[in-house]
Amino acid sequence: MRLGLVLGDQLSFDLASLAALDPAHDVILMAEVQGEARYVPHHPQKIVLIFSAMRHFAQALRERGWRVEYVELNAPGNSGSIAGELRRWQQALGATHIHLTECGEWRLEQALNDAGLPLVWHRDTRFLCSRDAFARWAKDRRQLRMEHFYRGMRKRCGLLLEPDGSPVGGTWNLDGDNRKPLPRGLRGPFPARFAQDEITTAVVALVGECFSDHYGAVEGFDYPVTHEQAQQLWEHFLEFGLAAFGDYQDAMAEGEPFLFHARISAALNIGLLDVRRLCEDVDNAWREARIPLNAAEGFIRQLIGWREYVRGIYWLRMPEYAGLNYLGNDRALPEFYWTGHTRMRCMEQAIGQTLQLGYAHHIQRLMVTGNFALLAGIVPSAICEWYLAVYMDAFDWVELPNTLGMVMHADGGYLGSKPYCASGRYIQRMSDHCKACSYKVEHAVEEDACPFNALYWHFIIRHRHLLASNPRLALVYRSLDGMSVARREGVWARGQILLAQLDNGESI
Repeated sequence: MRLGLVLGDQLSFDLASLAALDPAHDVILMAEVQGEARYVPHHPQKIVLIFSAMRHFAQALRERGWRVEYVELNAPGNSGSIAGELRRWQQALGATHIHLTECGEWRLEQALNDAGLPLVWHRDTRFLCSRDAFARWAKDRRQLRMEHFYRGMRKRCGLLLEPDGSPVGGTWNLDGDNRKPLPRGLRGPFPARFAQDEITTAVVALVGECFSDHYGAVEGFDYPVTHEQAQQLWEHFLEFGLAAFGDYQDAMAEGEPFLFHARISAALNIGLLDVRRLCEDVDNAWREARIPLNAAEGFIRQLIGWREYVRGIYWLRMPEYAGLNYLGNDRALPEFYWTGHTRMRCMEQAIGQTLQLGYAHHIQRLMVTGNFALLAGIVPSAICEWYLAVYMDAFDWVELPNTLGMVMHADGGYLGSKPYCASGRYIQRMSDHCKACSYKVEHAVEEDACPFNALYWHFIIRHRHLLASNPRLALVYRSLDGMSVARREGVWARGQILLAQLDNGESI
């Protein structure tokens, strides 16, 4: 007989490794292990999501006729690692081979390959672009730009195309139509929530007991943990959120953690949803005139463009990619990233909801918590670990390129063409946070000035030797050169004070 491994982020009935096995003779192994739950301090709700979804998936496999050996976290004999459990069950069952699907993390795949086990690897067909296909696309290209990759994926998938293969609406990318601030009084739809069943309630109790030392609340968990629930979450978004997503996907608002975002990324990344079906649903919704084009294109771009692109970058460049630090950052991650105790209202809101919900949308991550880490010169590996730990949807293949490459510019522009940095004015334009903030976004050098303002110019000044030749920053450096000497010296001095506070372990 053969043994098949299903990991916690591979909960799909369509896995290639499952297709290679026979439920009449072979056995599936699933295991909750300390090694995967603790290698970073994962948010308790993230652990609940994965363990509960795993237990539900094991139950569904059994109902389909599979024999499943499921190892719970506190089960006697649990070795604490995936490799250890594979070795233990291969010996116990006398399995000749172990079939498994490509891992989502280089770290785990390397550990399994080094374990001396009879492994048979299968491609992860949940993704539209294989590792090899991306490597072929990247070969001999001077620059790997997502836009070029995305257009090819649109053509290949046949999404939002005219009969002649041109893009509907006459343009491939409507990103410029995705940046509207939220009008006063407009709020997002009531979010879909899912009651805990007996399995989830047991997992919540387990995680609360075993991972009480991890940052984040375990209470209030309401995410989908089955394919059926994930589909309900998706249909809720299609009906109530997607139409406005195109206009307001970059907006932020007090007390509105979700706005018009789908909240499906965690379910998608662990296998409860299929990217092909999602994109087809969006394409159909546009063709039926239920949503505007900027919503359809913006959503599809995130899935078949950005999501597939960052996975390709990850497997093309690992493991050396994880150690890049182009800007030479050396500052520790401030403690308030783990507590939310800061006077900056936008940071307090983004970090607070992250600790409470394990969620923040992409602009909160890129232009608030990420922007501050970039401007403050935080060590890339430290902020990468934070993102991986605190977000429900964070797995290394998607988190590392997004954080190290796009947020921190630590790869020197390999993934993104410029650093995504901004002053407090951007946050004021895209949110209502500044109205309730202790700092004044109109000030730059005063004691009550928004820290983003001085830190932005401090960043631009201190990295001039690396960034001034970037054509996308030419206007910024012309603005810097147009400042008075007193103004430049003022923002530099204020930035020095703020960075010294961070170095002293003070909150800002």
